[in-house]
Amino acid sequence: MLSERRLEVLRAIVQDYVGTEEPVGSKALTERHQLGVSPATVRNDMAALEEEGYIAQPHTSAGRIPTDKGYRLFVDKLAAVKPMSPPERRAIQNFLGGAVDLDDVVTRTVRLLAQLTRQVAVVQYPSLTRSTVRHVELLPMAPARVMLVVITDTGRVEQRMIDCPAPFGETSLADLRARLNSRVTGRRFSDVPQLVQDLPEAFEEAEDRGMVSTVLATLLETLVEETEERLVIGGTANLTRFGHDFPLAIRPVLEALEEQVVLLKLLGEAKDPAMRVRIGHENAHEGLNSTSVVSVGYGSGGEAVAKLGVVGPTRMDYPGTMGAVRAVARYVGQILAES
Repeated sequence: MLSERRLEVLRAIVQDYVGTEEPVGSKALTERHQLGVSPATVRNDMAALEEEGYIAQPHTSAGRIPTDKGYRLFVDKLAAVKPMSPPERRAIQNFLGGAVDLDDVVTRTVRLLAQLTRQVAVVQYPSLTRSTVRHVELLPMAPARVMLVVITDTGRVEQRMIDCPAPFGETSLADLRARLNSRVTGRRFSDVPQLVQDLPEAFEEAEDRGMVSTVLATLLETLVEETEERLVIGGTANLTRFGHDFPLAIRPVLEALEEQVVLLKLLGEAKDPAMRVRIGHENAHEGLNSTSVVSVGYGSGGEAVAKLGVVGPTRMDYPGTMGAVRAVARYVGQILAES
C-alpha cells in the first residue's frame, strides 16, 4: 500500500500532466502543490512510485508521466467525480429537451457529449430486449398488406410491412389490434412471445387465424432482431487534437472506432448501469491501448436500457469526463421516462 503522501504526489503528477501535457518534475510539483515536504523527499517518493509502476520516465528528462497503472489508481482512489455547474446542467437539459423523437435524442446526445468532453462520443440505441411495449399499431396499406408499428417505452419505433396470404377485413384487423394491445402493452418485450402464442385460437375463422399467425410471426421477428446493437458516434475529429498522445499513430484508433463490435465491447453490457472506466491496455483491442473509455448505462425507472460514453487518450481529465458522462446519461434517462 502506498502512503498518503505518495498518493498525494501521484495525484499531483496526474493533474499536472493532464493540464500541461509535459512530463512532471519534483521541483515543479513542490512549487505548484502544497505537499509540505522538500523537493528531495518528493524525488524519493517519485522514485518509489516509478519502482511500483505508477509513473514512468518517457525519455532522459527529469520529468515523469503516469502509467496505465497510475491512472487506474487515480481513478479508483484519488479522483472525485466533478459535478456539473448549474449553468452546465441547464444547458444540457435545454439542449436535450428540444429533441423531437428518439433519433433526435441520440443525435443530440452524441453532439453534446463530444462538445462537453472534447472526446469521441458513443451512444447505443435503447435495447429492445430491455424495453417494454407502449403500443402496437396495425395499419391497412392494401387489401392484403398491413404495416406493423411497435412503439417502446423509450420512444423507439419499429415498423414492418406484412404481406398477408389473403385480404384482412377491417373488423378483424381492429379486433387483432385491440387483443394485441390488451396483452402486451406495458409488458417486457421478452415476455411478448408467451403472451401472444395462443392468440390465433381466439379467432373463429380459419382464414383470420392464418392472418393473425402471419402478423405474430413478423412481430416476433422484430423482437429478436439485434437492432439494439445500433450505435451513433461523433466527435472523431477531436482525436486530432491529441496526436502526440498516441505513440504509434492515430490510424489504429480510428480503425478500431469504425468497428461496431469493438465499440459495443468497450461500452460493456448494456444492462449494467454502473460507470466503467477502462484505461489503456485494459482495452482488449490493440488499436485502443493508448485510449481510455468512460461509459455508463442510461434508462428510465432506474434500469439501464443502453450505454453511452466517450473514448479519448489516457491523458484525460477523468473527474470532468466522468461527471459529464454521468450527467448526460441522467438527463437522457429523464427524457426517455417523460417521452
